[in-house]
Amino acid sequence: MKIARVFPRRTVATPDDALSFRPTDHAGEDYTTAAPGMFPPEVDAVHVSVTFDYDRKAGEWLADAWKDAAPVTIGGPSFDRENKQVWRRFTPGMYLKPGYVITSRGCPNKCWFCKVQSGPVAIREISEGWNVLDDNLLACHPDHINCVFDMLSKQKRQPEFTGGLEAARFYLWQAERMREIRTKTMFFAYDTPDDWEPLVEAAELCWKAGFTKASHNIRAYVLVGWPKDSFDAAEKRLRQVLSIGIVPMAMLWRDKTGKRNPAWRTFQRIWARPASVCAMEIA
Repeated sequence: MKIARVFPRRTVATPDDALSFRPTDHAGEDYTTAAPGMFPPEVDAVHVSVTFDYDRKAGEWLADAWKDAAPVTIGGPSFDRENKQVWRRFTPGMYLKPGYVITSRGCPNKCWFCKVQSGPVAIREISEGWNVLDDNLLACHPDHINCVFDMLSKQKRQPEFTGGLEAARFYLWQAERMREIRTKTMFFAYDTPDDWEPLVEAAELCWKAGFTKASHNIRAYVLVGWPKDSFDAAEKRLRQVLSIGIVPMAMLWRDKTGKRNPAWRTFQRIWARPASVCAMEIA
């Protein structure tokens, strides 16, 4: 069955095969470039995949644009939450590039800024890959976490945990296993003041397990640019993270419509590049 997958936004994880349609590189966030054009491909079905809530209107526009090509279904994390289908089986390569894996869904936390389904974590079948995107892998049972590590140890590419890891659930045995499987990158987060102490403790566990300070292995997402945030306050948080040996990555806050404050773009880009961050002198 030939299924066209259509995306209103391109990310680093968006599939790039012949049946994947997404905004072109030169279009920025212009989702209309993912439309079928005058000569749509011959496919049996069209799946419009919407990850972010602020892309829902774009997804609905694309679903209408593709309706004459084949039967259209619209879904993805934004719609699946309300349809109670968030636990559907993940098929590598369908809606994310091959290599990206999701072994569980959901998170027991209820962070104000996060749209992830709160409640018990649902375990999925572990697929082959190297880049883990689970909502909260460390909230899973240790047996499942170890099975994920075992799978990653057999991959040709070094493991990456770009989905993020909760520092408050991080233990020495996990740090040691991540070191054992030659983890390339793991991300924690420093989004609220409550994240700071767990982040410091997680850093110490990483150094104890043998990871190197200020390398690109251990990083932390740092939310910046929300209303009432300031450049000075944001830089202070970022330098705080850098001072404990973790390389920060600034993540620019978006409002409910997906818009970002353009005044923050240059600041965010500087603090998102590991080379420029590591070159900065710690105050």
